[in-house]
Amino acid sequence: MKKFLTSVLLCTTLLGAGTLRADNILLSTKNSSLLVTADKGKAPLFQYFGPSLASIDDVFNSGAAFNDPVYPQFGVQCSRETAIQATHNDGSMSLELVVESVSREQRDGGEVTAIATKDKYYPFYVTVYYKTYPDNDVIETWTEIRHLEKKPVTLYRFASAFLPVRRGDNWLTHFHGPWGAEAYLYEEPLTDGMRIIKDKDGVRNTHSSCPSFMITLDGRPDEQTGGVIGGTLAWSGNYRIAIDNDNTHTTRIFAGINEDQSQYVLEPKEVFTTPVFAFTYSNEGKGGVSRNFHRWARLHRISHGTAQRDILLNSWEGVSMKVNQEVMDQMMSDFSGLGGEMFVMDDGWFGDKYPRNDGSSSLGDWVVCKEKLPKGIEGLIASAKEKGLKFGIWIEPEMTNSRSELFEKHPDWVIQQPHREMYKGRGGTQLVLDLSNPEVQEFVYGVVDNLMTAHPEIAYIKWDANMSLFNYGSTYLPRDKQSHLYIEYHRGMEKVLERIRAKYPDLVMQACASGGGRINYGFMPYFDEFWTSDNTDAMQRIFIQWGVSNFFPAVAMASHVSVDVNYQTGRRTPLKLRFDVAMSGRMGMELQPAHMTDEDKAFARRAIADYKKIRPVVQQGDLYRLISPFDKSGYASLMYVTPEKERAAYFVYKMEQYHNMPTPAFKMAGLDPQKTYLVKELTVVGKPIPQDGKQFTGAFLMETGLDFTVGGEHASRVLELKEVK
Repeated sequence: MKKFLTSVLLCTTLLGAGTLRADNILLSTKNSSLLVTADKGKAPLFQYFGPSLASIDDVFNSGAAFNDPVYPQFGVQCSRETAIQATHNDGSMSLELVVESVSREQRDGGEVTAIATKDKYYPFYVTVYYKTYPDNDVIETWTEIRHLEKKPVTLYRFASAFLPVRRGDNWLTHFHGPWGAEAYLYEEPLTDGMRIIKDKDGVRNTHSSCPSFMITLDGRPDEQTGGVIGGTLAWSGNYRIAIDNDNTHTTRIFAGINEDQSQYVLEPKEVFTTPVFAFTYSNEGKGGVSRNFHRWARLHRISHGTAQRDILLNSWEGVSMKVNQEVMDQMMSDFSGLGGEMFVMDDGWFGDKYPRNDGSSSLGDWVVCKEKLPKGIEGLIASAKEKGLKFGIWIEPEMTNSRSELFEKHPDWVIQQPHREMYKGRGGTQLVLDLSNPEVQEFVYGVVDNLMTAHPEIAYIKWDANMSLFNYGSTYLPRDKQSHLYIEYHRGMEKVLERIRAKYPDLVMQACASGGGRINYGFMPYFDEFWTSDNTDAMQRIFIQWGVSNFFPAVAMASHVSVDVNYQTGRRTPLKLRFDVAMSGRMGMELQPAHMTDEDKAFARRAIADYKKIRPVVQQGDLYRLISPFDKSGYASLMYVTPEKERAAYFVYKMEQYHNMPTPAFKMAGLDPQKTYLVKELTVVGKPIPQDGKQFTGAFLMETGLDFTVGGEHASRVLELKEVK
């Protein structure tokens, strides 16, 4: 914090009440600096972002200053990509923003700097915010747009952020993938032209692409070395990230809400606030960017980000919708015997007039199906308590079915278009509720509030969303603001979640959306974790979790052990591999324990006990990705190290097997080279590695590494490292 204040004061003079008189504003984190020129009456200019500056003169004397607008607008300059475009009520499409003031304040654990601008002619205002924290290297930025014109102004572009990057040998790292293969990593050199990363699902936004990227500053991406800038948009709806290389010395990045079909009619005095865009710099390669984001997320962006997560059993893959009191009791009893801590009853527990037996009915009718659960949720909670478990439950409150009591009573509550037949989703009947409508918001809030009021012992909610936004149209929004629906849906969702968090601050919630459809930082302030993918195949999860880990920490990454012949891929994998992959995230189980052999149960009991040993390291440690599965070497490995570097957990997976296959040296990272570590293998099947129980210096483990056999195809090893005092 002291360094931050020093950096600002070197370049500014305080005027009082948090207002600054400034030519150059230097914002600094521990390892990076951002420099903006903000002369009153002139356009604010973005000058620099990168490694920490000792002197701002270096930027200007070296010719490295960008001199780009902080927030490029369509107006006098109209040949380049812009961050904002508006049409005034007189028909003018021009903006020319200049600095009115610069201020700063302490807010929510960080320092917020606000650059207030106004159009030279119109009473149209844009404030650009930057927020830094004393405990991490991530910078947040967002904008507020308002006007005092007599009639509405229409916004056609309203980015959260503009970020210039010096062109050179730049590579782009980004993440794409459909249901069951989320967040696959892609890397490519940045060439001339524009690269667009976008989503238009409307409800979920990370099945096709992810609103996150990294750009290298000095060549091909590397995990441990090189200068890298990373960015992610904290928004739960449609987004657009444009990376523009226009034959100049600068790559220009624009990130924000996807404006397609979302032009916004801004009323006088109304404030339009864009989502946060978070960005960071690291000279420790992609891994350094990831660790920066993980630290920021745990401390500031994920609900209960520093709390230990429970080991849970979810009922879905075990019994699907065939929920009843006897089976739930049996699953809880078996899981308790394995050392589990929480049981979550998934879909199939509700519906009165229309019992929920498949995906074609009952969403919206959130009452217990007495036929299945004659003792109600009270009976399940009592059973869980008796077995020493916490209890959780599945809901999908944003949705309904056309075959439901809710739809029969409120057909106007669903998103729909006049004169058109409704497109229906899952089960041929699923529809999306219109969260722009305050009545619908109240209903969705009530789903959680009614459950928690009646059953305050519920410790966990799995919140699902299994449909895209079709039938674009709202019976609530006025005719001239139908284009607000994509935005107002998520504003309505945020209002609901804010109320839930205010009333139930200790409730643990998982964001699920047909698997990994909601892995974004727009949702994570309200959720403790996300369901990483419906695909629980251990081999494919190695790839999925590798991609997700680039921006999201293990504490939020739900990873479950499922059956040996996987439901999604049909692949058979050893139980040890399934546990070892799940142990690299928030471990849980997704199967029917009654179908496990006694031998499997004995191993599961040992593996759960082993995970509890390293859980604090995995969930709160610094991640080092070592051998990428995307490199196709036949291996993948990663490790977690505590900030104090006194403990670590190391994972290695055998991806394939062929004769005379070379074995790499299993080098580690992130350790203290001066410390000595005791190596202990966990989840052992057969003989442990030869190094089990032996001691090595951190320098040796990182520079030379260990040489051991992982095993045949789909084999794996997990090592625990402890400092020898």
